[in-house]
Amino acid sequence: MQSGNRGDIERVWHQKMIPVVYRDGGSKPLLLRLPYAQGNYAWLRDNNRRKPEWDTKYKCWHTPKSWFNDIVDRCLFRFGKIYVIQPYREQEKCAPACWTAKGHECQCSCMGANHGSQNPAGVWFIASDAFAIKWHAQELACRLLTRKSETH
Repeated sequence: MQSGNRGDIERVWHQKMIPVVYRDGGSKPLLLRLPYAQGNYAWLRDNNRRKPEWDTKYKCWHTPKSWFNDIVDRCLFRFGKIYVIQPYREQEKCAPACWTAKGHECQCSCMGANHGSQNPAGVWFIASDAFAIKWHAQELACRLLTRKSETH
């Protein structure tokens, strides 16, 4: 996970080999950059009622926020990897609610490192299923998700 280094995050955003999704954490649409290929629009729309919109200024797609988990899953299947850029507030707090979560959207400070893991690395003292904490200033963080290799 990268956090706080704007230059590194900009390099990830501008590289062209691995898809990148930016989730602002609010109600704005997702921003998605895909490696160029004929048919990206049709693949991205995937028979959804709503249509992705191309942003010529930032050279990315705008999609509904609700498409986040589907986009991550489909990009992992098609490309094997995807970068997720999202807001992050530094705290070393995590909870069983994160460890047992479904999907890819993580709101806690682990930035998804423990998300859905059922058993996070390290020693954790479980105080409760959720925490009430005071957050530090918001930064951007980036994580690379990779498709799990299939074992037979």
